[in-house]
Order: sequence, then structure tokens, then C-alpha cells
Amino acid sequence: MPAVSLAATRPWRSFSAWLAALPSPRFATRFAKRYAKRFAPWSLPWFASADAQDTAPQAGPDAADVSKSAAPELPPPLGGHDAPDSGRNLGLALAALGVVYGDIGTSPLYAVRECFHGQHAIALLPGNIMGVLSLIVWSLLIVVSLKYVMFIMRADNKGEGGIFALLALVKAGTKDRKSRSYTVLVTLGIFGAALLYGDGIITPAISVLSAMEGLDVATDQAAPFILPGTCLILILLFRMQKHGTERIGKVFGPLMVAWFTVLAVLGIMAIVERPDILAAVNPVHAYRFFVENHMHGLVVLGSVVLCITGGEALYADMGHFGARPIRLSWYVMVLPSLLLNYFGQGALLLNHPEKAFNPFYALVPHSMLYPMVVLATMATVIASQAMISGVFSLTQQAVQLGYCPRIHIVNTSAETKGQIYLPGINTAMMVACLGLVLAFKSSSNLAGAYGIAVTATMGITSIIYFYVVHSLWHWSYWKTIPLVVLFLVFDVTYLGANLLKILDGGWFTLTVAGLIMLAIVTWRDGKQALGEKFTAMGLPINLFLESLVASDRPMRTPGTAVFMSVSATGTPITLLHHYKHNKMLHELIILLSVISDDSPFVPRSSRLEVSSLGHGFFRVIAHYGFMQTPSVPEILQLARSHGLDIEMESTSFYLGRETLLTGGQAKMAGWRKSLFAFMSRNAWNATTFFGIPPGRVVELGAQVEL
Repeated sequence: MPAVSLAATRPWRSFSAWLAALPSPRFATRFAKRYAKRFAPWSLPWFASADAQDTAPQAGPDAADVSKSAAPELPPPLGGHDAPDSGRNLGLALAALGVVYGDIGTSPLYAVRECFHGQHAIALLPGNIMGVLSLIVWSLLIVVSLKYVMFIMRADNKGEGGIFALLALVKAGTKDRKSRSYTVLVTLGIFGAALLYGDGIITPAISVLSAMEGLDVATDQAAPFILPGTCLILILLFRMQKHGTERIGKVFGPLMVAWFTVLAVLGIMAIVERPDILAAVNPVHAYRFFVENHMHGLVVLGSVVLCITGGEALYADMGHFGARPIRLSWYVMVLPSLLLNYFGQGALLLNHPEKAFNPFYALVPHSMLYPMVVLATMATVIASQAMISGVFSLTQQAVQLGYCPRIHIVNTSAETKGQIYLPGINTAMMVACLGLVLAFKSSSNLAGAYGIAVTATMGITSIIYFYVVHSLWHWSYWKTIPLVVLFLVFDVTYLGANLLKILDGGWFTLTVAGLIMLAIVTWRDGKQALGEKFTAMGLPINLFLESLVASDRPMRTPGTAVFMSVSATGTPITLLHHYKHNKMLHELIILLSVISDDSPFVPRSSRLEVSSLGHGFFRVIAHYGFMQTPSVPEILQLARSHGLDIEMESTSFYLGRETLLTGGQAKMAGWRKSLFAFMSRNAWNATTFFGIPPGRVVELGAQVEL
């Protein structure tokens, strides 16, 4: 293939507005001011206010309408939100390499290989190589750099990102929650979260397996040990979760620095031999690729998407590190290293097309293959660890938002918030990952199952983002529609390409997502029906107190009784049952309700609402964010500052335990009622979940017919 002049294919001029914004928000600001007249008012909301938006809890001109609270007193792990201290940002940027970019950083292990050696491989022609490289380059630039790093990360919920945080923005900014648009957005958000569970199962399996397959490149005799070795590493990975990742996380960043450095060096070594591969930066090569390959080109696009599978993690992990450190590590280290390595693999294929069976390891000198396999395995373990922690965090949010039953949550660190371990989820993921490895046997086979979850979630994120910027930030249609259409062109195209791989393994992701969404929706609807049933059975608290005064006053015993209730109004059912059977009350009665807010964190100063109801009755409403775990001992400690002197040794806690019958009139199918009853029976006990001393708990049973 003759060398191609880079000067003839340079695309910078037509994309100058976007490229000028790449190096830093400060440079983007100068660019926007310089071209304000030419692009106004397009550039102002996106570029001119970049510095201001980075430090604000909410992006957009009308963010204060959604959230006016200050930063939380209990920050997320590793400091969370953006800070002006450059040294702190550098430290967080280093840490972000080991968590945020583990998934997308290990994509070079299999992305290019699947395009030319997978189940839907394209012919190894120079034009196809240039076309695939062009698609990879512009996917990284448009989908990751433009969409997520520059725009989606503006839509934070008090510093937190992710599909649930975006959904919480919609809930907080929507007045009519019975509207069709709100229902559609919530359903899409739930489905997007369900898809991420499928992604969380596949990522450890395909990442570790692809790294171990490097042994097969070094020697054919290692082939029998690839699957057992992969299973052993996965078992050890999941077994170490119970010890927490705080200490291990300290070495993640430096290891990933070494990984990305090696990626860049290997790429440069190959580019030097074929510098003409850099011409693939011209998007014309991508256009010619589709013109020449037609439908087959679209099928290969389902493999190209593997290079951006970690894009959603940038947004989801924003609360752990802040937007600026994530942007800094992306522009300075991750993006250059990935581009250089992908270009290097393309240059290798131009000279040695016979090495398409594993172009990544083909870049490595033979004497360095074994050390490279070790480094790649460590990098994939880090990527897997980040995904496992993400699933833990996602499940915790689902519990707090009422989308999931109570689950056993273990806090593995007393100093760092957010370090959690979910034994049940961990075991289920381990079994699923091992099953995938043993069933699919190779990363090429697993690649067919990979991609659908990510691309569908990306599309859902774009749709909800459009609602946020238009309805909550009040951007006009002519500003928002072109932007979101650009995002959806990539999202929908990639999703369509991956839907062609359903029979090749995509069915697994869709099956997992479908089952999880069914469970989420059933639990949400069942809780709503149960709440309506309790409301109908309940009694207004003022009527209950008036009945105490009108009749013979009940005997009052020393001590405090805490009656926990889902509803912050009315009389708890447990209190009615207690008084009906015992005909006595404690001197101090606390009606406690724990409410999950639409924000990720609620500061301690805003945690409690305490109101006196008279006759020794007090209503306490505790507010927690959807990324926090409620603690009753903490609530009682905070209540002292409100004048309630409660001693744990003289306090009894009354909890309800319902036995659900499915023969009632609730508007749910019978099998869904049975599923909800099963989930309710197997939910983690409230005593442990809320941190209540077991010896102080009294449970009152009741039968409820749904």
C-alpha cells in the first residue's frame, strides 16, 4: 500500500471547534470567547462556562432549580468532588486510572482482533484496515471525548454520576410524576441499570480470559492451562472482595500508569515502521469502508464498539473522583495511549496481516511476552475489580431508591465511605462469570455477548440527557436537538450492529437485563401496592392520640419505644397492633421513618426532622441519600441535638413482619404477586440492615392480602 500524505487528509479544519476544546477547559473558554460571534449562542452554554460548571453541583443555566444544596458533609470515597488544588487533582487523576479507565484501557486486548479475526471478521485489505482504524479513532473522540467527557459529565447530581443519578435528576425536576413522558424515562433508566448488570458479569470474564490468551501466543503448550488459569484468577478476585479494596486500590493507579505507558510504547514502535497508518484519522476512510463493505461493514461495527465499552464508567464513577481529575487523566494519559496502541496494531496488520489472530500480543517482542501477560492480567483484574465495585454501588443505590429488596451490605472500611461488599451479589457474579468462561471458552466467543449492554445504556443516557438539558436547564430545541442527534447517530448505529450478534451471545446480556428489570419493576410495583394497602388500613395519628385522651389513659411504662414506619404520615401499623394486644405504652414514643432522597448524599445537619405530637409522641423523619446506608444508632445520636435524650439500653424497637397473601385486589398479575412475596420473604432482615441491636427488637407479624 503506498504511503498516504497526512497533509492531504488532515481533517482538523472542519472540526476545529471541537478539537480546540480538547486540551483543557481553560483553552476551550478562550476558544469560545474568540469565536463567540460566529457560533453564538451555541458555544456559550457548552464551552464558555466550562470552568464554572466544573465547580458547580449542577451544570446548566438553571441547575439551581433542581438542587440548591451545598456539597455533602460526607464526601464520596477518595474525596469525590472537584477541588481547585492542582496537587489533589493530580492525585485523584492517578487514582482514577485504576478505577475509571480499567475497562476501556484493556479494550486493545481484543477490539482490533475481533474486527479481523472474530466470528464476523472483515478481509485484511489495506482499505479495510484504514477504515476500521478510522472508526476506532472517531468513536473514541466523539463518543468518549465529546459526549461523555465534555457534555454528559455536566449532568451531575451533586457531584454524582451514573444512570441512577441521572434518573434522580429527572425525578427531582418533574412535577407531574404520572405523565407518560416521566413513566417512559423512568422505565428506560431502570432498563439501562439492568443492562449494566449484564455488562458487569461479562467484563471480568472477557477481560481476564483475553489476557490469559496471551500465553497461547507465547507457546502452543500453554493452551490447556488458559481456561483453568482464568477460572482460578476469577475465583481469587471474587474471594478477595470481602476484605475490601481500599488498600489494594492504592496500587491500582501506578499499575495502570505502567499499563498505559506500555500501550503507548508498543504502538509507537509499530507506527515508526508504517507512519502512513496515521492517515486513518481522516473520517473519509470510515466512509469508504461502509461504501465498499455494505452490510458486512455494519456487522464489523459491532466489534469496533468494543473500543468504547468503558465509556459509561467515566460518568458512573464521577462522584468518586470528580470531573476534573477524570478529564485530566483522559486527555493526558488514557486517550493518547489508546490511540497510539490502536494505530500500532493497524500498522502491524499492514505489514503482517497473518498476525491478525492476536495483533495486540504480536506487538510485543517475543522475549517480553510472559511479562506482558502478567501485566495484562493485572490490568484486567483491575478492570474487573472496578466493574464489580460498580455493581455493588449500583445495587446499593437501587435498594435506597426502592427498586430492590434490602440486601446484606457490609462496610469494609470505617474511614472511607462507599467501600462496601455485598456477599450475595458477589457470589452470584462469581458463578455467572465462571459459567460464561466455561460455556464460551474464548474471548472471541464472548465478544458476541459484549457490547449490547453498553450501547443500549449509551442510547438511554443520551435520551435522558436530552430531557435534562431541555426541560431542566431550559436549553432551546435548536441547541439541544443537533447535539443529541449526533450522540444518537453513534449510539443507535452501534446498537443496531450489536443486535445482529444476538444469536452469537447477545441473548445472554438481554436475558440477564430482562430478568433483573422484571425483578426491579415487580418490587417497585409491589411496594407501591403494599403502601396503598397500609394507608387504607392505617389511622390518622391525631385520631389515635384523641382516642387516648377520650378513653381511660393507658398505662405508661418507663423507657422509649421506637416504631419504624415506611410512611411519614399516619399511625404505624405496628403501634396499632402493639396497643391493641398490650393495652400499654412507653413514656416516650418515637415514630421513625427513613426516607431516601433523590440526591446521592444528605449532610448530617439536614438529616433529621423532629416534630412533637403531644402526649409523649414524637415523629422523626430521617433523610438519606441514595448512596448512603441508613443507621438507626446514628439517627438516635442526632436526635439528642433536637432535645430527645434516648438511651439505647432503655429503648425497644418495634418492627413489622408481613406475611403476604396473593389473593387480593391489587392490580398485579398473580405470578408477579408471588414473585414479590418471594422477594419480600428473602429480603435481608431490617434489624441488621438498619444497624439495630438485635436484643432490643420486637417483631410484630401481620397477614396482608395483596
